[in-house]
Amino acid sequence: MQYAHLSDIELLAKLIGVRESRKLYKGSLQSLFNFSQDSGKPHETCAVARELVLRLLQEDMLRGDALSSPGAVRDYLKLLLAQREHEVFVAIFLDAQHRVIASEEMFRGTLTQTSVYPREVVKSALRLNAAAVIFAHNHPSGAAEPSKSDEQLTQVLRQALSLVDVRALDHFIVAGSEVLSFAERGLM
Repeated sequence: MQYAHLSDIELLAKLIGVRESRKLYKGSLQSLFNFSQDSGKPHETCAVARELVLRLLQEDMLRGDALSSPGAVRDYLKLLLAQREHEVFVAIFLDAQHRVIASEEMFRGTLTQTSVYPREVVKSALRLNAAAVIFAHNHPSGAAEPSKSDEQLTQVLRQALSLVDVRALDHFIVAGSEVLSFAERGLM
């Protein structure tokens, strides 16, 4: 059956029922699926659907070269980080063919900052026998622009990893629905 012709609320009704969808839907799907793990409890079916989509995107990244499917990486990171109420730093570890080995939440911080320890990132890269890493963190403030400290951290991480022959390929900042790539900006 084709569902593309249905409206958001009609699709949601198929998932959780007409009455429940009318109660929860407020003109946008964002609040139903991009919820914070720290905030109120979402509708369980929506939480399950979100987790399934997250796993689907992770499978897409695992199947091939992460660099040949940057859309899947962006979508995965957006779903993973967009609605967090505190900063989170994630590392996606890749093998020599740039296939995903693992995605790990390395550090968690406050509303405006996260302490990142290069030594721990290097240890994880060595433990996983990674050849490359993609970094990501979120800006709960909603501004995807990198700060000077974001740029400095990226350089420190690149240098630390290069000492053990691991390449830092990109650093993404997720702010709401916006995802900024350091590599695309010429910052890597």
